[in-house]
Amino acid sequence: MNSRASSRSLTRRHFLTATSALSAAATFGFQLRLRAAAPAIKVRETKVISHQPESYNGWPTLTQRQNGDLLVACSGGREAHVCPFGRVELLVSHDRGETWGWPQVLLDSAIDDRDAGVVETAKGSLLVTTFTSLAYESILKNAEAKKPGDKGAWAPPRLQAWRAAHGRLSAEQRQSELGQWMIRSTDGGVTWSARYSSIVNSPHGPIQLADGRLLYAGKELWTGQKRTGVAESTDDGVTWRWLADIAPRPGDASAEYHELHALETRDGRIVVHIRNHNRPNAGETLQTESADGGKTWSVPRPIGVWGLPSFLTRLRDGRLLMTYGHRRPPFGNQARVSADHGRTWSEGFIISGDGAGGDLGYPSTVELADGSFVTVWYEVMKSSPRSVLRQARWGWEG
Repeated sequence: MNSRASSRSLTRRHFLTATSALSAAATFGFQLRLRAAAPAIKVRETKVISHQPESYNGWPTLTQRQNGDLLVACSGGREAHVCPFGRVELLVSHDRGETWGWPQVLLDSAIDDRDAGVVETAKGSLLVTTFTSLAYESILKNAEAKKPGDKGAWAPPRLQAWRAAHGRLSAEQRQSELGQWMIRSTDGGVTWSARYSSIVNSPHGPIQLADGRLLYAGKELWTGQKRTGVAESTDDGVTWRWLADIAPRPGDASAEYHELHALETRDGRIVVHIRNHNRPNAGETLQTESADGGKTWSVPRPIGVWGLPSFLTRLRDGRLLMTYGHRRPPFGNQARVSADHGRTWSEGFIISGDGAGGDLGYPSTVELADGSFVTVWYEVMKSSPRSVLRQARWGWEG
């Protein structure tokens, strides 16, 4: 494309973007503000940090402990994106992500253990979250319906492995395994509690609030009333109670809100990002806010960000950072910043853009003591038969 044609194309895209934003502002009644330019960054290193290339590793969460150690919780030991073998694993780095220890298996139920979140509380306890799933059952059923020689028929060893994993429990027992789960450690991850209900689930788990409470924005996936909202804990994550629903905007179904993540701003508000699958703004991030500690929430609104799901980080200077997967060209992970406590967001910038396809993302980011950043995500790379955990070290340019 020549420069004149490229200029016309960019002008058209900017016009369409502006038109769409104005329409959204008129529809949802929020004040439109011009975006700040994307900050310039320099990605210093990108590398694979998982140790078992024969396993599919998915949906990690990165957190930084008070002692400086980095932790990554993920779903490991997998064969594929959906399978019966998923388990919760934890990796630890004592040198700011330069090296990572061998994964510790924290939880391995008789069905699929998926997305794993991790957070350290103000008291030093570690909380790891996950949910169990039977989504693999339909895949197994289809495989069993094929005859040897049929297109897509599985090799006998694979089919036998799936059947063996599936057959560990009866149908009734498998249903009783479904839930949203948490485990807790009070000795730095040496020992862990039995799993217990966290009421809700979302990929990256709960957050610590300034008033000492823990807040978990998410969904009741299999139990309860299938609500979308927030649960809270006032005893360092030992027990949880429902706090408030996040009501959908008019025309939306809350069942199509997924994978929430929360953050407390320096001005005392709580911001929650939502992966939206309702037809309006499908695949975009919605945002809702609370000014009363999570008791009530604003009507979710689009923020003009295509990507999912979002992970929120408050930087030492008070700005907010959102990192999110970008499952269309350029495949990878992007980020934006907010200088006004989440009321507006900058243009996006690319942390990784060399993905082979859409099976990637769920990035989470921490700010290190020297002001640089570490972001971890999962990705099926061209060079790897199954998904790996990948890490970028980056910082502001200049």
